[in-house]
Amino acid sequence: MTTLDLDEVRAAFPALAGDRVYFDNAGGSQALGAVADWIRDYLLNTNVQLGASYTTGKESTARYNEGYAAAAEYIGVSPSEIVLGPSTSQLFRNVSHALRFSEHDELVLSALDHEANIGPWVDLAVRQNVIIKWWRPDPDAPPNPLNPSKTNPTLLASDLPSLITPKTRLVALTHASNILGTIHDIPTIATTIHALNPSTLVCVDAVAYAPHRPVHIPSLGGVDLYAFSWYKVFGPHLAQLYASPRAMGEIRSLGHFFKEGRTLEDKLGLAGAGYELVSGLPAVVGYLRGKWEGIERQEGVLVGVLLGWLRGREGKGKGGITIYGERGEEDGESEEEIGKKRVPTVSFTVEGWSAKEVVERVEEECGGRVGIRWGSFYSERLAKEVLGLGEDGVVRVSMVHYNTVEEVKTLIGLLEKVLDERK
Repeated sequence: MTTLDLDEVRAAFPALAGDRVYFDNAGGSQALGAVADWIRDYLLNTNVQLGASYTTGKESTARYNEGYAAAAEYIGVSPSEIVLGPSTSQLFRNVSHALRFSEHDELVLSALDHEANIGPWVDLAVRQNVIIKWWRPDPDAPPNPLNPSKTNPTLLASDLPSLITPKTRLVALTHASNILGTIHDIPTIATTIHALNPSTLVCVDAVAYAPHRPVHIPSLGGVDLYAFSWYKVFGPHLAQLYASPRAMGEIRSLGHFFKEGRTLEDKLGLAGAGYELVSGLPAVVGYLRGKWEGIERQEGVLVGVLLGWLRGREGKGKGGITIYGERGEEDGESEEEIGKKRVPTVSFTVEGWSAKEVVERVEEECGGRVGIRWGSFYSERLAKEVLGLGEDGVVRVSMVHYNTVEEVKTLIGLLEKVLDERK
Protein backbone atom coordinates (compact mmCIF):
# COMPACT_ATOMS: atom_id res chain seq x y z
CA MET A 1 0.00 0.00 0.00
CA THR A 2 1.26 3.47 -0.88
CA THR A 3 2.69 5.49 2.00
CA LEU A 4 3.15 9.25 2.22
CA ASP A 5 6.46 11.06 2.43
CA LEU A 6 5.49 13.08 5.50
CA ASP A 7 8.46 15.43 5.20
CA GLU A 8 7.33 16.31 1.69
CA VAL A 9 3.69 16.57 2.77
CA ARG A 10 4.39 18.86 5.70
CA ALA A 11 6.70 21.06 3.63
CA ALA A 12 3.70 21.83 1.39
CA PHE A 13 1.92 23.55 4.31
CA PRO A 14 3.76 26.66 5.56
CA ALA A 15 1.78 26.74 8.83
CA LEU A 16 3.35 23.43 9.87
CA ALA A 17 6.86 24.87 9.92
CA GLY A 18 6.39 26.11 13.50
CA ASP A 19 5.91 24.20 16.72
CA ARG A 20 2.11 24.29 16.81
CA VAL A 21 0.02 21.14 16.55
CA TYR A 22 -3.25 21.42 14.63
CA PHE A 23 -5.93 19.00 15.83
CA ASP A 24 -8.89 21.22 14.94
CA ASN A 25 -8.85 20.37 11.25
CA ALA A 26 -12.57 19.56 11.10
CA GLY A 27 -13.16 23.26 11.71
CA GLY A 28 -10.75 24.26 8.95
CA SER A 29 -7.57 22.64 7.65
CA GLN A 30 -4.31 24.40 7.01
CA ALA A 31 -3.93 25.73 3.46
CA LEU A 32 -1.39 24.60 0.95
CA GLY A 33 1.35 27.10 0.23
CA ALA A 34 0.67 26.64 -3.49
CA VAL A 35 -2.93 27.79 -2.95
CA ALA A 36 -1.75 31.00 -1.30
CA ASP A 37 0.69 31.55 -4.17
CA TRP A 38 -2.03 31.14 -6.79
CA ILE A 39 -4.37 33.51 -4.96
CA ARG A 40 -1.65 36.10 -4.51
CA ASP A 41 -0.70 35.91 -8.17
CA TYR A 42 -4.33 36.31 -9.24
CA LEU A 43 -4.81 39.40 -7.07
CA LEU A 44 -1.60 41.01 -8.24
CA ASN A 45 -1.81 40.19 -11.94
CA THR A 46 -5.35 39.31 -13.08
CA ASN A 47 -7.67 41.01 -10.60
CA VAL A 48 -10.32 42.32 -13.02
CA GLN A 49 -13.97 41.54 -13.76
CA LEU A 50 -14.70 38.35 -15.66
CA GLY A 51 -15.81 38.27 -19.27
CA ALA A 52 -13.97 41.30 -20.65
CA SER A 53 -12.41 41.07 -24.10
CA TYR A 54 -9.13 42.80 -23.24
CA THR A 55 -6.07 40.70 -22.44
CA THR A 56 -6.18 40.79 -18.65
CA GLY A 57 -9.91 40.13 -18.70
CA LYS A 58 -9.36 37.02 -20.80
CA GLU A 59 -6.63 35.83 -18.44
CA SER A 60 -8.84 36.39 -15.40
CA THR A 61 -11.76 34.53 -16.97
CA ALA A 62 -9.53 31.66 -18.03
CA ARG A 63 -8.16 31.22 -14.51
CA TYR A 64 -11.65 31.29 -13.01
CA ASN A 65 -12.87 28.72 -15.53
CA GLU A 66 -9.84 26.53 -14.79
CA GLY A 67 -10.77 26.62 -11.12
CA TYR A 68 -14.32 25.50 -11.87
CA ALA A 69 -13.04 22.77 -14.17
CA ALA A 70 -10.66 21.46 -11.49
CA ALA A 71 -13.43 21.47 -8.86
CA ALA A 72 -15.73 19.50 -11.17
CA GLU A 73 -12.98 17.06 -12.16
CA TYR A 74 -12.27 16.42 -8.47
CA ILE A 75 -15.72 14.82 -8.02
CA GLY A 76 -16.13 13.38 -11.51
CA VAL A 77 -18.81 15.67 -12.94
CA SER A 78 -19.27 18.50 -15.44
CA PRO A 79 -18.55 22.15 -14.47
CA SER A 80 -22.17 22.96 -15.37
CA GLU A 81 -23.32 20.66 -12.53
CA ILE A 82 -21.54 22.48 -9.71
CA VAL A 83 -21.65 25.84 -8.01
CA LEU A 84 -18.98 27.37 -5.79
CA GLY A 85 -19.87 29.69 -2.93
CA PRO A 86 -18.72 30.97 0.46
CA SER A 87 -19.83 28.00 2.59
CA THR A 88 -21.79 24.77 2.56
CA SER A 89 -24.32 26.42 4.88
CA GLN A 90 -24.91 29.17 2.31
CA LEU A 91 -25.15 26.80 -0.65
CA PHE A 92 -27.70 24.55 1.07
CA ARG A 93 -29.66 27.64 2.09
CA ASN A 94 -29.63 28.86 -1.53
CA VAL A 95 -30.87 25.56 -2.94
CA SER A 96 -33.57 25.33 -0.27
CA HIS A 97 -34.98 28.61 -1.58
CA ALA A 98 -34.81 27.35 -5.15
CA LEU A 99 -36.89 24.19 -4.66
CA ARG A 100 -40.68 24.18 -4.61
CA PHE A 101 -42.59 21.35 -2.98
CA SER A 102 -46.32 20.80 -2.57
CA GLU A 103 -48.22 21.27 0.67
CA HIS A 104 -47.98 18.17 2.89
CA ASP A 105 -45.07 16.70 0.96
CA GLU A 106 -42.52 15.08 3.25
CA LEU A 107 -38.85 15.68 4.04
CA VAL A 108 -36.70 13.15 5.91
CA LEU A 109 -33.96 14.85 7.92
CA SER A 110 -31.14 13.11 9.74
CA ALA A 111 -30.80 14.07 13.41
CA LEU A 112 -27.07 13.25 13.16
CA ASP A 113 -26.29 16.12 10.81
CA HIS A 114 -24.57 19.46 11.09
CA GLU A 115 -27.18 22.21 11.15
CA ALA A 116 -26.09 23.30 7.66
CA ASN A 117 -28.05 20.34 6.28
CA ILE A 118 -30.98 20.69 8.68
CA GLY A 119 -31.80 24.38 9.17
CA PRO A 120 -32.50 25.18 5.50
CA TRP A 121 -34.94 22.26 5.22
CA VAL A 122 -36.70 23.09 8.49
CA ASP A 123 -37.14 26.62 7.20
CA LEU A 124 -38.44 25.33 3.85
CA ALA A 125 -40.95 23.12 5.69
CA VAL A 126 -42.30 26.13 7.57
CA ARG A 127 -42.49 28.30 4.45
CA GLN A 128 -44.11 25.67 2.26
CA ASN A 129 -46.15 23.74 4.86
CA VAL A 130 -44.17 20.56 4.29
CA ILE A 131 -43.99 17.69 6.81
CA ILE A 132 -40.68 16.77 8.47
CA LYS A 133 -39.81 13.21 9.49
CA TRP A 134 -36.75 12.80 11.66
CA TRP A 135 -34.30 10.01 10.87
CA ARG A 136 -32.81 8.74 14.11
CA PRO A 137 -30.91 5.46 14.51
CA ASP A 138 -33.71 4.20 16.75
CA PRO A 139 -36.78 5.84 15.19
CA ASP A 140 -39.13 4.51 17.87
CA ALA A 141 -37.20 6.07 20.74
CA PRO A 142 -38.07 9.67 21.65
CA PRO A 143 -35.20 12.15 22.15
CA ASN A 144 -33.72 11.60 25.59
CA PRO A 145 -31.18 14.27 26.57
CA LEU A 146 -30.34 12.58 29.88
CA ASN A 147 -29.82 8.92 29.05
CA PRO A 148 -28.21 8.21 25.68
CA SER A 149 -28.90 4.66 24.54
CA LYS A 150 -25.69 4.27 22.56
CA THR A 151 -22.53 6.14 21.64
CA ASN A 152 -22.28 5.30 17.94
CA PRO A 153 -25.60 6.11 16.27
CA THR A 154 -25.38 5.23 12.59
CA LEU A 155 -27.68 5.85 9.63
CA LEU A 156 -28.54 2.57 7.90
CA ALA A 157 -30.38 1.78 4.67
CA SER A 158 -32.52 -0.64 6.70
CA ASP A 159 -34.05 2.36 8.52
CA LEU A 160 -35.54 3.74 5.32
CA PRO A 161 -38.64 1.63 4.53
CA SER A 162 -40.36 3.05 7.62
CA LEU A 163 -39.50 6.63 6.60
CA ILE A 164 -39.94 6.85 2.82
CA THR A 165 -43.45 7.21 1.37
CA PRO A 166 -44.86 8.29 -2.01
CA LYS A 167 -44.89 11.86 -0.60
CA THR A 168 -41.18 11.94 0.30
CA ARG A 169 -39.53 14.66 -1.77
CA LEU A 170 -36.09 14.92 -0.16
CA VAL A 171 -33.84 13.01 2.27
CA ALA A 172 -30.98 14.95 3.89
CA LEU A 173 -28.08 13.16 5.57
CA THR A 174 -24.37 13.33 6.27
CA HIS A 175 -21.62 11.28 4.63
CA ALA A 176 -19.62 11.38 7.88
CA SER A 177 -20.55 13.06 11.15
CA ASN A 178 -18.35 15.94 12.27
CA ILE A 179 -18.59 14.60 15.85
CA LEU A 180 -18.75 10.82 15.44
CA GLY A 181 -16.44 10.41 12.45
CA THR A 182 -18.44 7.34 11.35
CA ILE A 183 -18.72 6.93 7.57
CA HIS A 184 -22.19 6.20 6.22
CA ASP A 185 -22.74 3.90 3.26
CA ILE A 186 -24.03 6.56 0.88
CA PRO A 187 -24.16 4.38 -2.28
CA THR A 188 -26.40 1.82 -0.56
CA ILE A 189 -28.52 4.47 1.15
CA ALA A 190 -29.04 6.49 -2.05
CA THR A 191 -29.86 3.38 -4.07
CA THR A 192 -32.37 2.28 -1.43
CA ILE A 193 -34.06 5.69 -1.33
CA HIS A 194 -34.50 5.75 -5.09
CA ALA A 195 -35.82 2.20 -5.08
CA LEU A 196 -38.45 3.15 -2.49
CA ASN A 197 -39.38 6.40 -4.25
CA PRO A 198 -37.64 7.30 -7.53
CA SER A 199 -38.69 10.95 -7.31
CA THR A 200 -37.03 11.60 -3.93
CA LEU A 201 -33.97 13.87 -3.94
CA VAL A 202 -30.98 12.66 -1.91
CA CYS A 203 -29.04 15.52 -0.30
CA VAL A 204 -25.67 14.72 1.29
CA ASP A 205 -23.41 16.89 3.45
CA ALA A 206 -19.82 15.73 2.86
CA VAL A 207 -17.98 18.47 4.75
CA ALA A 208 -16.59 16.03 7.34
CA TYR A 209 -15.86 13.36 4.72
CA ALA A 210 -14.19 15.12 1.79
CA PRO A 211 -10.85 15.96 3.50
CA HIS A 212 -10.25 12.27 4.13
CA ARG A 213 -11.43 10.29 1.11
CA PRO A 214 -11.74 10.89 -2.64
CA VAL A 215 -15.19 11.86 -3.92
CA HIS A 216 -16.55 10.37 -7.14
CA ILE A 217 -20.19 11.31 -7.64
CA PRO A 218 -20.96 8.61 -10.27
CA SER A 219 -20.07 5.97 -7.63
CA LEU A 220 -22.44 7.27 -4.94
CA GLY A 221 -25.65 5.56 -5.95
CA GLY A 222 -27.34 8.52 -7.59
CA VAL A 223 -27.03 11.33 -5.02
CA ASP A 224 -28.84 14.48 -6.19
CA LEU A 225 -27.29 17.20 -4.03
CA TYR A 226 -23.79 16.85 -2.55
CA ALA A 227 -21.74 19.57 -0.88
CA PHE A 228 -18.46 20.10 0.96
CA SER A 229 -16.12 22.95 1.95
CA TRP A 230 -12.75 23.47 0.29
CA TYR A 231 -11.36 25.32 3.31
CA LYS A 232 -11.47 21.98 5.11
CA VAL A 233 -9.77 20.28 2.15
CA PHE A 234 -6.52 22.28 2.30
CA GLY A 235 -7.80 25.10 0.10
CA PRO A 236 -9.37 28.58 0.22
CA HIS A 237 -12.56 29.58 2.03
CA LEU A 238 -14.98 28.23 -0.58
CA ALA A 239 -17.60 25.49 -0.71
CA GLN A 240 -18.98 23.39 -3.55
CA LEU A 241 -22.42 22.01 -4.32
CA TYR A 242 -23.25 19.40 -6.96
CA ALA A 243 -26.74 18.92 -8.40
CA SER A 244 -27.79 15.96 -10.51
CA PRO A 245 -29.57 16.55 -13.83
CA ARG A 246 -32.83 15.56 -12.14
CA ALA A 247 -32.26 18.02 -9.30
CA MET A 248 -31.28 20.72 -11.80
CA GLY A 249 -34.68 20.30 -13.40
CA GLU A 250 -36.38 21.11 -10.08
CA ILE A 251 -34.16 24.03 -9.08
CA ARG A 252 -35.48 27.43 -10.16
CA SER A 253 -32.95 30.16 -10.82
CA LEU A 254 -32.23 32.69 -8.09
CA GLY A 255 -30.07 34.67 -10.51
CA HIS A 256 -30.77 37.72 -12.63
CA PHE A 257 -33.72 37.36 -15.01
CA PHE A 258 -31.58 37.73 -18.12
CA LYS A 259 -29.35 34.80 -17.16
CA GLU A 260 -30.27 31.64 -19.06
CA GLY A 261 -29.94 29.41 -15.99
CA ARG A 262 -28.43 26.53 -17.90
CA THR A 263 -25.74 25.87 -15.27
CA LEU A 264 -25.96 25.46 -11.52
CA GLU A 265 -23.72 28.49 -11.14
CA ASP A 266 -26.21 30.58 -13.11
CA LYS A 267 -29.03 29.38 -10.88
CA LEU A 268 -27.46 29.52 -7.43
CA GLY A 269 -24.05 31.21 -7.65
CA LEU A 270 -25.14 34.82 -7.07
CA ALA A 271 -21.52 35.98 -7.55
CA GLY A 272 -20.74 34.31 -4.22
CA ALA A 273 -17.38 32.77 -5.11
CA GLY A 274 -14.33 35.04 -4.91
CA TYR A 275 -12.53 34.93 -8.22
CA GLU A 276 -9.10 34.76 -6.61
CA LEU A 277 -10.20 31.88 -4.37
CA VAL A 278 -11.59 29.87 -7.29
CA SER A 279 -8.28 30.34 -9.09
CA GLY A 280 -6.50 28.48 -6.26
CA LEU A 281 -8.49 25.24 -6.54
CA PRO A 282 -6.32 23.58 -9.23
CA ALA A 283 -3.45 23.65 -6.72
CA VAL A 284 -5.50 21.58 -4.25
CA VAL A 285 -6.63 19.07 -6.87
CA GLY A 286 -3.09 18.72 -8.17
CA TYR A 287 -1.71 18.14 -4.68
CA LEU A 288 -4.25 15.41 -3.83
CA ARG A 289 -3.87 13.53 -7.11
CA GLY A 290 -2.22 10.16 -6.47
CA LYS A 291 -2.11 10.59 -2.69
CA TRP A 292 -5.41 9.12 -1.54
CA GLU A 293 -4.18 5.63 -0.76
CA GLY A 294 -1.38 7.06 1.34
CA ILE A 295 -3.73 9.56 3.00
CA GLU A 296 -6.12 6.81 4.08
CA ARG A 297 -3.29 4.71 5.49
CA GLN A 298 -1.71 7.60 7.38
CA GLU A 299 -5.02 8.62 8.90
CA GLY A 300 -5.73 5.03 9.86
CA VAL A 301 -2.44 4.92 11.77
CA LEU A 302 -3.20 8.19 13.56
CA VAL A 303 -6.71 7.26 14.61
CA GLY A 304 -5.57 3.78 15.63
CA VAL A 305 -3.02 5.23 18.06
CA LEU A 306 -5.48 7.66 19.60
CA LEU A 307 -8.37 5.19 19.85
CA GLY A 308 -6.07 2.59 21.37
CA TRP A 309 -5.20 4.97 24.21
CA LEU A 310 -8.80 6.13 24.66
CA ARG A 311 -10.09 2.54 24.85
CA GLY A 312 -7.53 1.83 27.55
CA ARG A 313 -9.16 4.49 29.73
CA GLU A 314 -12.79 3.63 29.07
CA GLY A 315 -15.03 3.19 32.07
CA LYS A 316 -17.61 4.83 34.27
CA GLY A 317 -15.32 5.67 37.17
CA LYS A 318 -13.83 9.09 37.79
CA GLY A 319 -11.65 10.01 34.85
CA GLY A 320 -13.15 7.24 32.71
CA ILE A 321 -13.53 8.03 29.02
CA THR A 322 -16.54 7.53 26.76
CA ILE A 323 -15.76 7.39 23.03
CA TYR A 324 -18.40 8.58 20.55
CA GLY A 325 -18.46 7.06 17.07
CA GLU A 326 -16.63 3.97 15.80
CA ARG A 327 -14.19 3.01 18.54
CA GLY A 328 -12.26 0.21 16.80
CA GLU A 329 -12.86 -3.37 17.87
CA GLU A 330 -9.48 -4.36 19.22
CA ASP A 331 -5.98 -2.91 19.54
CA GLY A 332 -4.88 -5.18 16.71
CA GLU A 333 -7.34 -3.84 14.15
CA SER A 334 -5.53 -2.80 10.98
CA GLU A 335 -5.34 0.74 9.66
CA GLU A 336 -7.31 -0.36 6.60
CA GLU A 337 -10.12 -1.76 8.75
CA ILE A 338 -10.30 1.37 10.87
CA GLY A 339 -10.25 3.60 7.79
CA LYS A 340 -13.22 1.86 6.21
CA LYS A 341 -15.39 2.67 9.22
CA ARG A 342 -14.46 6.20 10.17
CA VAL A 343 -12.51 9.36 9.44
CA PRO A 344 -9.96 10.59 12.02
CA THR A 345 -12.34 12.94 13.80
CA VAL A 346 -12.47 11.52 17.32
CA SER A 347 -14.77 12.74 20.10
CA PHE A 348 -14.97 11.74 23.74
CA THR A 349 -16.06 12.82 27.20
CA VAL A 350 -14.42 12.24 30.58
CA GLU A 351 -16.36 11.26 33.72
CA GLY A 352 -16.11 14.02 36.31
CA TRP A 353 -14.90 16.62 33.81
CA SER A 354 -16.73 18.95 31.48
CA ALA A 355 -15.42 18.94 27.92
CA LYS A 356 -14.48 22.60 28.33
CA GLU A 357 -12.41 21.85 31.43
CA VAL A 358 -10.45 19.13 29.64
CA VAL A 359 -9.57 21.37 26.71
CA GLU A 360 -8.70 24.37 28.86
CA ARG A 361 -6.38 22.30 31.09
CA VAL A 362 -4.62 20.81 28.05
CA GLU A 363 -4.14 24.33 26.69
CA GLU A 364 -2.72 25.51 30.01
CA GLU A 365 -0.36 22.57 30.17
CA CYS A 366 1.07 23.13 26.67
CA GLY A 367 0.83 26.91 26.52
CA GLY A 368 -1.81 26.75 23.78
CA ARG A 369 0.57 25.02 21.38
CA VAL A 370 -1.75 22.04 20.78
CA GLY A 371 -5.14 22.91 19.29
CA ILE A 372 -8.13 20.74 20.22
CA ARG A 373 -11.75 21.82 20.74
CA TRP A 374 -14.82 21.29 22.90
CA GLY A 375 -18.46 21.80 21.94
CA SER A 376 -21.26 20.52 19.73
CA PHE A 377 -19.81 21.94 16.51
CA TYR A 378 -23.16 23.00 15.00
CA SER A 379 -24.46 19.43 15.44
CA GLU A 380 -26.68 20.45 18.34
CA ARG A 381 -29.45 17.92 17.67
CA LEU A 382 -26.97 15.05 17.56
CA ALA A 383 -25.14 16.14 20.70
CA LYS A 384 -28.15 16.92 22.86
CA GLU A 385 -31.08 14.89 21.52
CA VAL A 386 -29.32 11.75 20.32
CA LEU A 387 -26.19 11.48 22.48
CA GLY A 388 -27.74 13.16 25.51
CA LEU A 389 -24.79 15.49 26.11
CA GLY A 390 -24.81 18.75 28.01
CA GLU A 391 -23.95 22.26 26.90
CA ASP A 392 -20.22 21.56 26.66
CA GLY A 393 -20.65 18.69 24.21
CA VAL A 394 -17.53 16.63 23.55
CA VAL A 395 -13.78 16.96 23.41
CA ARG A 396 -12.94 16.70 19.70
CA VAL A 397 -9.59 15.78 18.19
CA SER A 398 -9.79 16.13 14.42
CA MET A 399 -6.75 14.93 12.51
CA VAL A 400 -5.75 14.91 8.84
CA HIS A 401 -2.96 13.27 6.90
CA TYR A 402 -0.34 15.91 7.65
CA ASN A 403 -0.51 15.16 11.36
CA THR A 404 2.06 12.75 12.79
CA VAL A 405 2.13 9.91 15.28
CA GLU A 406 4.53 11.99 17.37
CA GLU A 407 1.91 14.76 17.57
CA VAL A 408 -0.74 12.25 18.67
CA LYS A 409 1.59 10.93 21.36
CA THR A 410 2.24 14.48 22.53
CA LEU A 411 -1.50 14.99 22.96
CA ILE A 412 -1.86 11.66 24.76
CA GLY A 413 0.88 12.69 27.17
CA LEU A 414 -0.89 15.96 27.88
CA LEU A 415 -4.22 14.24 28.44
CA GLU A 416 -2.67 11.67 30.77
CA LYS A 417 -1.03 14.37 32.86
CA VAL A 418 -4.17 16.48 33.05
CA LEU A 419 -6.66 13.68 33.73
CA ASP A 420 -4.48 11.98 36.32
CA GLU A 421 -4.65 15.16 38.42
CA ARG A 422 -8.08 14.13 39.74
CA LYS A 423 -7.40 10.48 40.48
